[in-house]
Amino acid sequence: MFNFFNNPLTVLHLSSKVLEVGLAMLLLGIYGAYFYQGHLALSVQVLMHAMTIVGPTLLKIGYVMRLLSQHRLSKKTVAVVA
Repeated sequence: MFNFFNNPLTVLHLSSKVLEVGLAMLLLGIYGAYFYQGHLALSVQVLMHAMTIVGPTLLKIGYVMRLLSQHRLSKKTVAVVA
């Protein structure tokens, strides 16, 4: 499991997927919670409001993963050149 996170290129690809899922959850949550709220059951509305919280959280996690993997990739190429 930890070997997966040792490779910065796989973490970069994973961060892209996390960013995509986070953005999709945020947009779907905003649409369902604020624009389409009268036509949904209460449990679905609660789920949509929760998605407006979880979506940005995934965006932040994905962005930090992306920054860390890009930093590790740049250090690796500098070490090879030097």
